[in-house]
Formats: sequence, structure tokens, C-alpha cells
Amino acid sequence: MKFLYLILGGGIGTILRYLISVTSSRFFGITFPIGTLIINLLGSFLIGFSFVMLGRDNINPSLKLFLFVGIFGSFTTFSTYMFESYDLIKLGSIKSVILYLGLSNILGLILVYLGFVLGDYIQKP
Repeated sequence: MKFLYLILGGGIGTILRYLISVTSSRFFGITFPIGTLIINLLGSFLIGFSFVMLGRDNINPSLKLFLFVGIFGSFTTFSTYMFESYDLIKLGSIKSVILYLGLSNILGLILVYLGFVLGDYIQKP
């Protein structure tokens, strides 16, 4: 049953990642990996927010597999992020790679925190 949760969640996360990537490429072009940046930042926020909203340490293990490992695991694209960073370095675009790595890591961490803050705020009576 665990594999079913992973397969379903992974499929959903993959489809969402694909749709956001394609849509962002249409709007912003492909010279900067904005789609992956959006996905990683949104995923960072949603992981923090969902963790709080679902009860932190009391989250059903099956739901954890489906949502955190399945959906978020396939939605956020760290390996793609690293590949694109390497590609920017190979192209000699050092300023772009520094901007990309900085924004992804700093804003990602801030958005995880904001997800926690918003989740805590919503749960307060």
C-alpha cells in the first residue's frame, strides 16, 4: 500500500511540476530557469505550511508518504536545479548562477519559515 501512495503522489507532483515549467517557459522564456525557481520556492513554502497545518508530529504516516515524499518529493526539483546551475556555469554565466543559487536557497528557507508562521497563525484560536 505504501508504494501506491508514493506512485499516486509522485504522479501528481510530476504533472504539477511539468505544467508550471511549461507555463513559465511560455511567459518568461528559457534563458533563466525561472520555472524551476518557482517550483522550488513554492514547494518550500507548501512543505512548511502543510507540515504545520497537518499537525506536525501527528501526521498520518500514509499521508506523509503521499504528500511529503510523493507529491512534494516529485514536485520540487533539486536535481534539476543543480543541473541547471551547472549548465549556467558551463555557459559562463557566473552572475546568473550566483543569482539563481542565492534566490533559490535564501528565498526557499524564508518561505519554509513563512509556511510555518502562516500555519501557526491559522491554527491559533
